[in-house]
Amino acid sequence: MGREKYISIKKHVTGYSFANLGLFTGFASSVINAVYSLILFEIFKTFFNEELASSMVGWYAAITAIFCMFVGFFSNQILHWFTKSRLLYIVLTTLGLCYCMMSFSIKPGTFITLDFIALFAYTLLSLLLPLFISEFSRGIGMEKLNARYLLWVNIGALIAPMFAMWVVSFFSGNYRMPLLAAGMVYFSGLLFFKHFGIVQADKVIKSVNMRKTFRALRITAVAFFKKPGMLRAYVVNFGYYALRAMRLLYVPIVVIEKGFSNETLGMILSLGIIPFIVVESFIGKLIKKYGVKIWLTIGFVSFAVFSILATFISGYPLLAIFVLWQISSAFMEASHDLLFFNDMPKEQQSRFYGVFRTSVNLPSVIAPILGGVCIAVFNSTSAVWLITATMGILSTVVLWSRK
Repeated sequence: MGREKYISIKKHVTGYSFANLGLFTGFASSVINAVYSLILFEIFKTFFNEELASSMVGWYAAITAIFCMFVGFFSNQILHWFTKSRLLYIVLTTLGLCYCMMSFSIKPGTFITLDFIALFAYTLLSLLLPLFISEFSRGIGMEKLNARYLLWVNIGALIAPMFAMWVVSFFSGNYRMPLLAAGMVYFSGLLFFKHFGIVQADKVIKSVNMRKTFRALRITAVAFFKKPGMLRAYVVNFGYYALRAMRLLYVPIVVIEKGFSNETLGMILSLGIIPFIVVESFIGKLIKKYGVKIWLTIGFVSFAVFSILATFISGYPLLAIFVLWQISSAFMEASHDLLFFNDMPKEQQSRFYGVFRTSVNLPSVIAPILGGVCIAVFNSTSAVWLITATMGILSTVVLWSRK
């Protein structure tokens, strides 16, 4: 799939314009992440004891990740049906509506249904923004735009966790109410995108032959992994998102289980954003000067070391580790997907990006399952950090392997 044609677009729109959308997505997703696992934890506690409920959160996350992985895998077909601009309008509207409704949903079934719809939309959003940024990166460079996008994501995320916990306290411990704010932020992002004035002719939706569709997807996947460097890019991206999935899922649960307050959790999550903002301010230039591998190595190895410490340490030193290992994540965040964008020609990125993006969702299937098994075996949520330590080491080995 080549570059799409635009009927009209405002002159001021560049890759920076799409990177600036990170302010909205960063704030909204961080508000959701601050309470998401706690909402699931509350739901499952109505059916199971605390340890089993903690494990069930991981199993649920794995199921949703499988769903998101299939959405990502079929994204190439979706991009054949709709223009990227039309899809971005749809997904931002859907996210706004779903999270506003989820904040008031009472029954677990209603919440879970809306959750799956929102995850469908968010998966497409996470595909569309990098493609837009890459398409409009000419004359700027993907390294700078990626760093700019992530900088805005983390600025948006800086106050989001504390804000989320303030909303929880204001509504007497209701973990669902921050989702209303997230929905409104997605609507604000929709208005910001509308200001770009992008108009594209709608594509003609042709009838779908599922047999041919699956065959085309299989051919695309095989062709992707045959391209030089793509297997390494896939595995490294998998490693980064596996660590991220475990951190987002289990840090809130561990903090609350250790007896700390919601306010402390919000502060820890917000403090953990500061390393991202600091690192993103200069990492783009360093990546361009010294390459990607060195920064990924620093990130993976240091994350593994902090994970080992987190397994045995408790109290305030544990909270300090949860903040410090964000430095590790910050070095990886700006560089984890550049192995794909730097080695894949722009005219082929739309075709293969859906396959590559399954490396985002697949870790959220495997990592929580491993986490659930670990919790069941060791009867402790903190045991999951043994898995992140192992993943950090293995990712480093693959990064530097010759094949």
